[in-house]
Amino acid sequence: MHMRTQIGIVGAGPAGLMLSHLLHLQGIESIIIENRGREYCENRVRAGVLEQGTADLFVESGVGERMQREGLIHHGIYLRFRGRDHHLNFPELTGGKSIMVYSQHDVVKDLIAARLKDGGQIFFDVKDVAVHDITSSAPRIRFQGGESHEIDCDYIAGCDGFHGISRPSIPAGILRVFEKTYPFAWLGILAQVAPSCDELVYTRHERGFALLSMRSPDTSRLYLQCDPSEDIEEWSDDRIWNELRLRTATDNGWTLKEGRISQKGVTAMRSFLVEPMQYGRLFLMGDAAHIVPPTGAKGLNLAVADVRIFAQALDLFYKQGRTDLLERYSEICLRRVWKVQRFSWWMTSMLHRSDEGEFSERVHLAELDYVTSSRAASTSLAENYVGLPFDPV
Repeated sequence: MHMRTQIGIVGAGPAGLMLSHLLHLQGIESIIIENRGREYCENRVRAGVLEQGTADLFVESGVGERMQREGLIHHGIYLRFRGRDHHLNFPELTGGKSIMVYSQHDVVKDLIAARLKDGGQIFFDVKDVAVHDITSSAPRIRFQGGESHEIDCDYIAGCDGFHGISRPSIPAGILRVFEKTYPFAWLGILAQVAPSCDELVYTRHERGFALLSMRSPDTSRLYLQCDPSEDIEEWSDDRIWNELRLRTATDNGWTLKEGRISQKGVTAMRSFLVEPMQYGRLFLMGDAAHIVPPTGAKGLNLAVADVRIFAQALDLFYKQGRTDLLERYSEICLRRVWKVQRFSWWMTSMLHRSDEGEFSERVHLAELDYVTSSRAASTSLAENYVGLPFDPV
């Protein structure tokens, strides 16, 4: 089967779906291909903290109705150390900005529904995906989906994640790789219990980091710092709750709410990015180009920022014949990516226990003390957490 579209999109995650939606609003055709099934894409539970700019884009583009109805607006976070909570008020520190807690799989559901309602083409469960002629004026995507398919397009968007085929399709030696692997991981659980606090709680403890998060008013998402080699089978529910109680204990009588654990797993921590984020007519977005540790809740937001720039560049190309923004795509995106990498690395380093000794431990505690006692330092964290402003392009 031979097809023709303007933009071929590899990957039906938040980046690929949002790109296709924005292009549709601009009158630009696209086709999405995805090697997973629709049910898998819509039910894979991932982090769900949206920056102010991300949430605003969803609303402005017409896919934020359910998010506004069911999402949880948070006006700050708690930093907990030495048994005490320190609240950062985001609107006060950032001129009114907040964050939205809304699960990534709900974002995906909303975007898939919007694309199908508007007649968008999404091919799920495809096999043997490959991109061809990406340095020519007529790149192609080939895949198997019951029969052989080929899509002729003007440009290809690689939105297929860290393990996808897009980035490896760029010849060796073109991309410069930057990577950092952290000596710890997160043991995460999904628990059927109301959150123990009204907003996210980031805890530094002598036994290791802990995070109290949430997915809904009756579902909690909780994390513990652990060794990357941990066997999840050795972590019984009782052991997990006991460790959470120890690490999150306070001196004011606060109590951790406990419930049935429905999901648990260990997630490695790493920082990764490539330069440039484009080669020929193949453009990388989201996890295909960069990974950040989850401490700062930036993965989905950074992917949406990439998509926003690429969609603007394509709008200028098709309406005015301009290619300057397409040519500067990597330059513009990487400026933001490196700032987000810095913030995520900083948050991770400040909050996690390491094997660097007592000096390092005291320095990070002093840093937490400074961040929570200095308005300037609090503002810096808050500005990064709610999302840096978009540079004019």
